[in-house]
Order: sequence, then C-alpha cells, then structure tokens
Amino acid sequence: MAPLADPGALAEGPGANLRASLGLLMGFQRLGLRQIVLCPGSRSAPLAVAAALLEPRGLALYTCIDERSAAFFALGLARGQGVPAAVITSSGSAVAHLLPACVEADLATIPLLLLTADRPLRLKDCGANQSVNQQDFLRCSCRWVAEPEPTGVGVLDALSMDALAEEAWLWSLGRKPGSPPGPVHLNLAFEVPLHAGGPLLEAWARHLQVFPSLEVPQTPMAPAGAPAPPPPPLPACQRLDPDRPGVVLAGPWRGHPAHWDSHLQALIHLQRRTGWPVLADALSGLRGQPGLETVAGYDLLLERPDPGLAPAQVLRLGTLPASRRLEDWLAALDARQVLVSEADPRPLDPLTRVAGQSHAGLVGWLAASGMASGIPVDGDGPPAPASLALAATWRQAEVTLQAMLAQALDGLGAPVIGLQPPFQEPALVRQLSRLLPAHLPLMLANSSPVRDWESFADPAGPPRPMHGFRGVSGIDGTLSEAFGLAEALGSLVLLSGDLAALHDSNGWLWRPQLDARLTVLLIDNGGGGIFEQLPIRTEPERSMDFERLYAMPQALDPCALAAVHGVPCRRVANLAELTPQLAWALAQPLALLVLCTDRRQDAALRRRLRTMAALVGPPDA
Repeated sequence: MAPLADPGALAEGPGANLRASLGLLMGFQRLGLRQIVLCPGSRSAPLAVAAALLEPRGLALYTCIDERSAAFFALGLARGQGVPAAVITSSGSAVAHLLPACVEADLATIPLLLLTADRPLRLKDCGANQSVNQQDFLRCSCRWVAEPEPTGVGVLDALSMDALAEEAWLWSLGRKPGSPPGPVHLNLAFEVPLHAGGPLLEAWARHLQVFPSLEVPQTPMAPAGAPAPPPPPLPACQRLDPDRPGVVLAGPWRGHPAHWDSHLQALIHLQRRTGWPVLADALSGLRGQPGLETVAGYDLLLERPDPGLAPAQVLRLGTLPASRRLEDWLAALDARQVLVSEADPRPLDPLTRVAGQSHAGLVGWLAASGMASGIPVDGDGPPAPASLALAATWRQAEVTLQAMLAQALDGLGAPVIGLQPPFQEPALVRQLSRLLPAHLPLMLANSSPVRDWESFADPAGPPRPMHGFRGVSGIDGTLSEAFGLAEALGSLVLLSGDLAALHDSNGWLWRPQLDARLTVLLIDNGGGGIFEQLPIRTEPERSMDFERLYAMPQALDPCALAAVHGVPCRRVANLAELTPQLAWALAQPLALLVLCTDRRQDAALRRRLRTMAALVGPPDA
C-alpha cells in the first residue's frame, strides 16, 4: 500500500479517531503540555498512538499499568512544574482509579488533565460491556468536565479539538474567574474501528515532520504562572495595621513555582516593616531562608500557651498547618485574623475566625495594602516598639525550646542492646534536617513524618524546597508522587513511613523510567505509627486489639520488596551510620534506606518532649 499524501484527509474509521486525538494533544502541546502518562487499553488506542507520534516533537511519554499510580505520578510532575501533566486511560474501572489523585489535585490546587476514553452514546445504558457512567466519576472534584460529541469524537475537526484543549487548559491552570488551579476531566467517546494500521501511522509520522503545525495555526498563550493584574485596593475586612503587634502564620506553600521568589521577598519586606514573627509550617519552605526570622517550634510552644505570645492580629498565609494546638490557639485568640491564599478563592478557614480572605497572593495583598515595598501608605518608619517586643518574646521562647530539644534529642540514636531501637523518630528527623544538603528538595509523607518534621526538625538546618500532599492528607500514591516530583525537579528525597510506602508499592515500577535522582528514607516502625499518638489504646489493653484494628503491621521486608523491583537498599544500623549511608544513597539514581524505630517508644518520647516544652512557658501563677 502506497503511503498517504495527507493522512488527515481520512474522515472515517481509525483515521478520523487518530486525527481528532492528534488535534487535541497538539493543541495541549502548543499551550505548554510537555508530559503524558499513558495507561494500557484498547478504547484509548487513538490517544495512545497520537501521544507516541508526538514524542519526536518534544512530548515526554511515560507508561504505567496502574491508573491510580499513573495519576499520582502525574500529580507529582504537575506540582513540581506548575503546569498540567496529562493522564490517558481506557474506559470503565480505569477511570475510577483516578479519583484519589483527582481529589488531592482539587484540594491542593494542582493542575491536572485527565483524558479518558469511553464507549459512544449508542452503547450507553444498554448493558454493553465496560460501559459505565464514567463521565460522572470525577465530576465532584474537577474544575471542568467535558464530553465532546458523545457519538464519537472522530467527527470533530482539528480546530474543534484545539479549542477544547484551550478551554481545558484555562480551567486547569485556574484562569477562569473564581476557580483555582485543579483537575479537568475530558471524557472522549471513540467509535470503532479504533486501531490504525502501520501504513497510516507511517504516513502520519511523515506528515507531522513536514507539517508540524498540522491544520491549526499556532496560538501562543501567556506562560503558565504569569502574575495576575494588580488587585484593587483592599476592602476593610482584609486590612491589617502594620503598626500594631501581629504574627504571620505561613501554612504549606501552594503557589505556582514561578512565584516562589517574589513570595519570599514579599514576606521579607513585610517582616522588615512590621517586625511580625513568622510562624513557619514545615511545608512553607520558609525555614532557614536568609533574611527571614521564623519560629519553627510553635506547635510545642503552644502546649501551654504563654499569654505574652498573643498578638493583636494574625496574617494567615494559605491553609492551616497540621497542628491541633495551633488551631485551638487561633480559635481562642482575641485577635483580628486575615487569610491570604495563592489564587484559591474557596473558603479556607475551618475555624471561622477570619475577618476577610483574599486570594490575590501575598504579593498582590501587599500591593493592594500599600506595603509592596515594605512601606505603608501612611508613611515610613521602623516596626512599632510593641511589635518588636512581641517578636522578642516569640524569639526567646523559640531559642529556649530549641536548646531543650537539642539537649534531649542530640544524644539519642546510639543503640543500647535490649533497651531501645537504633533510632528514635524525633531524633532521626532532627539529624536529617541538618544532614540533608541545602536546596535538595524534600517530600514528607503523611502522617507521622510531616508532623515530626513540623515539631522536631532543627530550624538552624539549611533551607530546602519542601513538598507534601496535604490536600486530603492521605497515604495514597506516596511513592508515585515522589517519582513524579523527582522527575519534575531533577532530584528529591522522600521521607516516608512503612505503610505509606507499602500502600503504593506499585510506585516502584517507575524505576526504569526515572531520569532523575530519588532517595527514599523509609521509617520502618511496624505499622501505623500515627495511631500511637492518638488516645486509642485501652486500659486494660486486652479489651481491644490495637495492633489488628489500627496499627496493622505487615510481615513484609521492605528491602526484599525493593530488590524485586531492582532498587538498591540498605538498612541503617544506628545514627553513627546515617551520614555515610546517606551519602551512598544520594549518589545513586534511586536508592532505599530503611531505618527501624519503635512506634510505641517514640510515642512516649513525644509525650515527654511535650511535657518538657510546656515548661518553656511562664511558671504557674
């Protein structure tokens, strides 16, 4: 068969399906799409082949047999780069597996494109195989759901698919009024025949080389993450007085990566002008940043709140940290509270204590308030004396607390046979915060690692990009997220518990496709350590099987599981071995270090540390 001069001329069958799929993916590629994650399937064949044909044009294609893992990998890619990654799946239950990542993307404002193949309308609601209401599976968590031409998208031309791509892109990046970045679902019906033959594919490959723009003119858009136009003046409910004592509470950073530097500089300017201390969440990325004074130990300091730490006003940046003590303090505080998010207009105050909420971002909020350069509209000058006094109180409490933690934790880690495990988790986190190289990105898994880093990491450690997936605060997709994030950033360290890693053990299957470096530090404490920190165990203990109902330890060797996937693994015997073993792991493209702890002993240690932290406050009257 002679090759076709213009494969786009075919208006029926697999040629039409392929032409529509190419139109859609090329439309996305012109807008900035660079990465697609493909899951196996027959109904999705036109999209799969189109993605492969576009690889020579700079589209990176990853493959995955597990749709849940694929979606979380794409989530990591999108979080690291700030632009959507796309996931392609077949029909049926494949679509349902996208929901956990979709929910996370929704709450964490991560742009994501979910492209699912479906049966045409004639096969719906008639008992046809693999025909389900998949168009509704993800709707509750998506910014936009579209079902173009339910009889089959093969009848649509490239211009229509290009327009569909642009609309989806705008929704995913949060460029629609009142909508933050998040997931978009395109449910695409394909009529049979689905599978193009070799001559047609070869003709398309040659056609794309000669006519790279296909039939659609180039329509460049503003780059992803472009700053929003200057906001109007702040309404009264969103204003704070820079000359009154206040604190800044910085929650997990969820802004676009391109906006990080301006966000940091804006906060430095604000602190220089107001003197307000910055209570920095572990995932805020602000700890250790030059020119910024932060308080890291607020969760422990609020074990018994000192009235002298109470401000007259609070600027809350983003969502709340994972601290119940902080929430209780904020809820009881007699202070004006204003919340500023990064492009998320949804209500973000479960405490119902904020007077006003702005989604202009810190840079926009400062500009609207007249403090963009650190100088308020009503004049210049240094911070007010009362503000400096409040900051000094917080600073002294932080210094005292960190000295106590250093004395309590720095001597831990040397094993005493028969008395303690090689590591204690609070001490391990404190050492890692010092040992990990500066500026090396770190991802903290839920549930104990992120909380321990929050309370026990050394604030004197070097600054580094911090990542966590706290939208739903689940352990779904931990390894896959880490692989995607590493691929986006070039390198990454993941600190995870044993159950979080095991819950996504299919994540190890990404190993052959990893072009970046990933080091996994696995805290093996024999089950769900977070439950040891909750008032669950009974007295007497025999009245409830805590291990079976909550901790759920698994009789599985993480090193053996890693070996099955070709991942090099080492067990670290004690704290003295941590430095050389960490150096070995960081030098590998992919490596696993297993660090054994005792969750029950560690829970008791955390309680002792909190009791000691309460003594940092003023003596009882």
